Amino acid sequence: MSTPQQRIDELVKNNAILLFMKGNASFPQCGFSGRAIQILKACGVDPKAIATVNVLEDQEIRQSIKDYSNWPTIPQLYLNGEFVGGSDIMMEMYESGELQQMLAGK
Repeated sequence: MSTPQQRIDELVKNNAILLFMKGNASFPQCGFSGRAIQILKACGVDPKAIATVNVLEDQEIRQSIKDYSNWPTIPQLYLNGEFVGGSDIMMEMYESGELQQMLAGK
């Protein structure tokens, strides 16, 4: 059986667009997670292309992802195995055009 850190590492490496969030792309269960999905949609990302992990369904993942990224909050976006940030950073990057560039390069 793999550890939560190993499971997270495998998810991060195997999904081009990965969002650790509360809920899922169709039904976000917190405002910040909903905002993260809306930002990705505004960048032209099909919600079906976003791999999501509902941290509310797995308490080990919910805590371990914070340790994995050294980031204290959820949601957390990973693009091509690289940690991007939470919804505030996503919004800043969207407003500057940087997030769209990163997604175009996926």
